[in-house]
Amino acid sequence: PGRSCPRMKLRGLVARNLRRMRRERGLSQEELADRAEINRNYVGMLEREENAATVDMLEQLATVLDVDPAQFFARENGTE
Repeated sequence: PGRSCPRMKLRGLVARNLRRMRRERGLSQEELADRAEINRNYVGMLEREENAATVDMLEQLATVLDVDPAQFFARENGTE
């Protein structure tokens, strides 16, 4: 209790899932950014964990990707 666990931090989890969902849809960072009406550099920063998305931004990206926003926090079973 109270100790850090080795599980991935949420920023990393969001970054990994954003990249995966974007690629599954065949979208470049630029295409995703255009559809979400945000800067392409911001998408890259999110995917590299250089920035943390707000709840509103996650909702906007989820709408463009046609997923439930909770999918950004999905943990895959098994190893990577």
